[in-house]
Amino acid sequence: MREETERAILDAAEVVFAEKGFGGATMQAIADSCGLPKANLHYYFASKEKLYRRVVERIFTIWLEAADSFETEGSPDVALRSYIARKMQLSREHRYGSKVWANEVMHGAPIIQDYLETNLRSWTETRVTVIRRWIDEGRVRPIDPRWLLYMIWATTQHYADFAHQIETLNHGPLDDAQWAGATETVCDIILRGIGIDSDPPA
Repeated sequence: MREETERAILDAAEVVFAEKGFGGATMQAIADSCGLPKANLHYYFASKEKLYRRVVERIFTIWLEAADSFETEGSPDVALRSYIARKMQLSREHRYGSKVWANEVMHGAPIIQDYLETNLRSWTETRVTVIRRWIDEGRVRPIDPRWLLYMIWATTQHYADFAHQIETLNHGPLDDAQWAGATETVCDIILRGIGIDSDPPA
């Protein structure tokens, strides 16, 4: 029950923080959104800042898990295709968490700057090392690994952070076939751009 309640609180908080920002969101609004008394909300999360950090940490942890392919897959084409496809899927499933992260960073990361300087920096360096190894082995065209990572993040997270714009231009939310098509297009363009000419798995 505790895990289910915490998940419900975090789900509700993602939406409220995404729509109102940290400053505009209130614990009362989050409590109302998940159908709990405000006192119960404070039992699980003592302050708005602690709840906000948990929301940010949750989306970051989900993104970390998406990058497991860097360690588990030996070939760059499989690893990168898996990572990009998973990031696209997460933009569909966790659009509000992505928006919370984007809003925080665009405002100079006043709450999670320490997180960027530690967890994100460390994670990025490990992926840079893997990509450099692929380059040294001649499996990827020589590029700066950071620019590749930034491009993947910017492209995949666009589908969450600018979902309203995409849905307006699309005359509605993307259906399953459109998501699959968008995912394959992103994979194809990025992989070909770094010298990988691979077809999607059958």
